[in-house]
Formats: sequence, structure tokens, C-alpha cells
Amino acid sequence: MNGSEWVVEAYGCDAVRLGDVRAMRALFDAMVAELGLHPVGDSVWHTFPGPGGVTGMLMLAESHLTVHTFPEHASLCLNLFCCTPRAEWPFADRLADLAGAEAVTVRRFDRDYAPRLASASAAASTPVSLVR
Repeated sequence: MNGSEWVVEAYGCDAVRLGDVRAMRALFDAMVAELGLHPVGDSVWHTFPGPGGVTGMLMLAESHLTVHTFPEHASLCLNLFCCTPRAEWPFADRLADLAGAEAVTVRRFDRDYAPRLASASAAASTPVSLVR
């Protein structure tokens, strides 16, 4: 069993939306609805002073969703971790719609919960060591 984690950077975003908690809540709401995610409580938000951005976090039954916005750089960083397999979300298209993003970089990591072994027979005769 494994899950997936997406680390997403969006550039050329609308600075006004990046500083608006309501706009970022709408982003979370869209992701929850479109991906079939299951929040376990309310999202938590922090707004930075001045023309600063916002940080938001939503705990999910699947794991978590976070966003950090930087209006001064017209960018945002998004992290979604799902501990069960999940379909890809169209990050570039949806972040263009919801945050005005002009460019989006998406890195997906498959998260394994146990070490993968070359074969069951090798596992029986070869000790497994994990580097910390």
C-alpha cells in the first residue's frame, strides 16, 4: 500500500487573491470537492501583516493539505499528502482559475509505508537495513 504527495509551486499568481484567506479557502474547498477528500475539522489560517500572504492547513482523513502564499513574489506553495492512492488533480488548470497562476510546477512523490524488497525469497535470506 502506498500514498502520494504532491509538492506544487505556482508562479505569476494574482497577488490580491494570494493575500485573501477567502480566496485560499475557495481553493481548498475546490480541492476537497473535486478530489473527494475528507476533512477531519476546520482549516486553520494565518494572515501575515502588511501586504503579506497567508498560510493555511487542513487536516484530512487522508492526511493533509497546506498552502503558503507570497503575494510579493506572485507565488504560492501547495502540499497535498494522501495516504491512499488518489487520481491526479489538474493543478495547472485549476490554479490558473483559482489563483491566476501563469506557470505551475508539480512534483509527485509515491510514499511507501514499508521498504520494497527485490523478491520474497531475497527477503527471507537478506536482512533489510534502513538508513536514518
